[in-house]
Amino acid sequence: MADRITELSLEAVMGERFGRYSKYIIQERALPDIRDGLKPVQRRILFAMDQDGNTFDHPYRKSAKSVGNVMGNFHPHGDSSIYEAMVRLSQNWKVREPLIDMNGNNGSVDNDPAAAMRYTEARLSKIAGEMMTDLGQETVDMVLNFDDTTYEPTVLPSRVLSLFINGATGISAGYATEIPPHNLKEINGALTYLLDHPEAPLSALMRYVKGPDFPTGGIIQGLDGIKKAYKTGRGKIVVRAKTAISEIKGGKKKIEITELPYEVVKSNLVAKIDGIRLNKEVAGISEVRDESDREGMSVVIELNKDVNAAGILTYLFKKTDLQISYNFNMVAIHDQRPVHVSLKQGLEAFLNFRKEVVLKRSSYELAKAQARQHIVEGLIRMLSILDEVVATIRASKNRKDATQNLINSYQFTQPQAEAIVTLQLYRLTNTDVTQLEEEFATLAAKIVRLNLIINESSALNDVIRAEIAEITTTYRSPRRSEIEAEVENLVIDSAITIAEEDVQVLVSRNGYYKRASLRSYKASDSDNGLAEDDLAIFEGQLNTTQHLFMFTNKGNIIYRPVHELPDSKWKDTGEHFSQQLSNWHVDEFVIKVIAIDNLEQEGAFTVVTNDGFIKQTILSDMLPKAYKKKTSMAIKLKTDNSYVVGIAYFKQVKQQEVLLLSHDGVGLRFKVTDVPEIGPRTAGVKSMDLRGTDTIMAALFITNDSQQVAIVANNGAFKYMSVSEINRSKRANKGLLIFTQKKTVAYHVATATIFEAHETALEILTTRWQVQELQLSDYHPSQRIGNGQYVVDVKKNGTPWLIKPLSIHATK
Repeated sequence: MADRITELSLEAVMGERFGRYSKYIIQERALPDIRDGLKPVQRRILFAMDQDGNTFDHPYRKSAKSVGNVMGNFHPHGDSSIYEAMVRLSQNWKVREPLIDMNGNNGSVDNDPAAAMRYTEARLSKIAGEMMTDLGQETVDMVLNFDDTTYEPTVLPSRVLSLFINGATGISAGYATEIPPHNLKEINGALTYLLDHPEAPLSALMRYVKGPDFPTGGIIQGLDGIKKAYKTGRGKIVVRAKTAISEIKGGKKKIEITELPYEVVKSNLVAKIDGIRLNKEVAGISEVRDESDREGMSVVIELNKDVNAAGILTYLFKKTDLQISYNFNMVAIHDQRPVHVSLKQGLEAFLNFRKEVVLKRSSYELAKAQARQHIVEGLIRMLSILDEVVATIRASKNRKDATQNLINSYQFTQPQAEAIVTLQLYRLTNTDVTQLEEEFATLAAKIVRLNLIINESSALNDVIRAEIAEITTTYRSPRRSEIEAEVENLVIDSAITIAEEDVQVLVSRNGYYKRASLRSYKASDSDNGLAEDDLAIFEGQLNTTQHLFMFTNKGNIIYRPVHELPDSKWKDTGEHFSQQLSNWHVDEFVIKVIAIDNLEQEGAFTVVTNDGFIKQTILSDMLPKAYKKKTSMAIKLKTDNSYVVGIAYFKQVKQQEVLLLSHDGVGLRFKVTDVPEIGPRTAGVKSMDLRGTDTIMAALFITNDSQQVAIVANNGAFKYMSVSEINRSKRANKGLLIFTQKKTVAYHVATATIFEAHETALEILTTRWQVQELQLSDYHPSQRIGNGQYVVDVKKNGTPWLIKPLSIHATK
């Protein structure tokens, strides 16, 4: 007993066992043979049905009977796997030329399952018969089945290149295959050309084989992908549905889908498109319905009036299975091993196989013809001595003796003598030597022809060529899939994905942002949901098609389309930038929000920092590429103490001016056109000649000479004057004093604002969040060097921090 125990490592046992298992499923289950294009289960189904006489010219038989025959005789696996393979061979939306003709429910393009096999009937299709024609003529090797009770073929002697015409799909250990269906006429045309031109290049073969021809039609894009696949066995193409946009009543439009990409489930696609409609991912789809019937496929997408139908169709191509990528992975079993099959290699393998089949068939027929000719020759000679032959037979003791007597007396051969002895008497009455001589001549001609086929390659090629032409004439059909050379680059128009709507938008200094419906805003009683220590930098009505550029003190920019702002009730606080932006700083806050109508428009941002730098950056350069998770740089800050003090946006820079006010009470006014346009990741140029530790406290932008400037000092003094009080100068100059400094009191700029001449009131906010309103009628305009009047009790209420016109609640 101990001698029968062998010590093996687990690694060796697992490797050996898995290797055997892998070889089995690669060769005997999942991958098709390059010659007949069939997997073992498919081959066994066709063979069993043929052996059972269940062919196209006979009535249907129960599918369960065929499945039982296959399972009992050839395929020792579950009946469900056999029936599923049978059903797929019958589905004309899965295979280009169905090999099974099934009567009953065999599923649908909506992925409905077929009826149980006890309810359906099946038989071989006519074209499947072409794969069996030469089966009984010793053309292929036959092997014993799983229980050694009968024989089955290792491959079918197919006259149809099913590998390419019906394609194949399968997954095995370490290998997978994905071969698309093709048009029979195109494949046979390439076969004929390759037969006549064995050295034909791929380009010549592709004059016949344009590309895949899916049973569901559709439009194929990507000629380069097809060429690569036909050259290497691997490649990628795009397959899209066949669609049409047309007008319907009421000035509306509809998109009608009449053909789908290969193996796309229609019901799932319709549900996906309807989900897009329900979720309002696209604005303009009013209804999606499936109008398919026995006349053909028709999925209708009805659109609202005055919408971009082409844009919506592009979105659906991009986001649904209306367009898919199909990856060629043409793997088949060739010489007992899996290989990637090129177009030429597949055609050559089939032609070589057909030559082998025709040669074996010819040898078989030659042997039969020669044997029959030999018998006929004996019968002709027998008729010439019929009486003697009859007498000899009558004088014989038995059949064996009669055979031997004929051989001894008249030199007949054993086969001839046996044929004479077994000849029934009634045949002698109508046996005509002329008929036998005609048969002899026919057989002689057949023998000559078969010898020619066997010995002459040109004659062999003629036979194969004629068979291919006959198959083409009988089974050809028009191409269903259109081919376009280039893959269309799908660019979604953002306008179609946005439901155009007016909304109320708020962005706070501390970094909270939101949008709300106008209904929610009107019902809020002016409660914007912000904390007491927060301030609305932007609060106004915008459209969902607009865009927000939000600038921070750290020189960063946050971009958001309005429709992407978090939607909430107006009384809610909204969402904080730190929830989405990974590089948001604790001490960062929003200082300016600018709304843009169209990202394609012209215009530039002007940015000013406290340490005396300024620049212009055009809109297209300021747009971040990846904006959802990080802020982007609007200006490069020189030091850790640098920060942005002013930002403006002008569609066209003409007469606009910049007014800079420094901490030490110096003002400089110059044209925006003096500022160069440079990129966002730069610091800019010198804006003002700052002396000592002086910094810029305010950067104001003047659009006309009638505007006024209001200034508040950090000691609580307030004054306002016309902007013309500060004479225009040049960028980078020192500037002019705007306060008269006293020995006992220092006047330093705390905050300032520009306001229009018609404004009547201003509002000052202090560092202790105290608000003080000023009626301008209570104060007189000041001169440039005037110090104004004390309006804020700094010790009691805090240092002035912000001043703004009461009528301005938003920056747009």
